[in-house]
Amino acid sequence: MGEQDNPKAVPADTVREASKAMLQKQLYAIFTRAENGLGPVFACIEDHLEFQVSLEEEGILFAAGPMWTDDEASWEGDGLVVIRAANREEAVAIAQRDPMHTSGARTFSVRPWMINEGRTTLRLDYSSQTFEII
Repeated sequence: MGEQDNPKAVPADTVREASKAMLQKQLYAIFTRAENGLGPVFACIEDHLEFQVSLEEEGILFAAGPMWTDDEASWEGDGLVVIRAANREEAVAIAQRDPMHTSGARTFSVRPWMINEGRTTLRLDYSSQTFEII
């Protein structure tokens, strides 16, 4: 859906110009949803996690994990994976390689996401050689 189709939308360049002093880091959010219950998801969870770690090692994976139900009490198989890619087409191609998706256990959608604001804090204690991400 383009700007002409949605009167509430503005061109991406307008947003970039308005936030030009900010980070403007382009990433891609992959929203995954269990397709046929949790049985197929758990059947390929090990292969999926191995794939995620390989993306992490390649510098592609920014963050990933399960999405809880709204009451934070359970998991229905949904997940969010945020990756680095050159464009949406490349992000879709990466998502298609995920064993969850190749097996049909999950379906996915990809949305471009630009980070502008936020903070990451890392506490590193030299004496105990421990760290904490806050």
